[in-house]
Amino acid sequence: MARALGIGGLFFRARDTKALAHWYETHLGIAEFWSQAAGPTIFAPFREETDYFPADRQWMINLRVDDLDALIGQLRAADIAVETRPQEWDSPETGRFARIHDPEGNPIELWEPASGPLPG
Repeated sequence: MARALGIGGLFFRARDTKALAHWYETHLGIAEFWSQAAGPTIFAPFREETDYFPADRQWMINLRVDDLDALIGQLRAADIAVETRPQEWDSPETGRFARIHDPEGNPIELWEPASGPLPG
């Protein structure tokens, strides 16, 4: 059976495409053509009434990171608000999480996976 091999792109609307692309490259290291490290990708539709991300947004991107603490430090040094909720979001099974928003208000979840296999 043929199947998808991975995410080939993420496309979304922006008021200022050049400025937003520059923000992603500057603060997260994501260029227009980005070769990402191999690893797990979670593909999960959420209930329409979820409060996991803002109700006025149809999606939230989750980015795997290798050093969440260092990235949080870099983002805060650039005056980017970072939200963490260790008691609520983090677990030894899945890893650690933080949330930011890009300049157009799109939610971004940063995920440092736990070492070892993911549940499921």
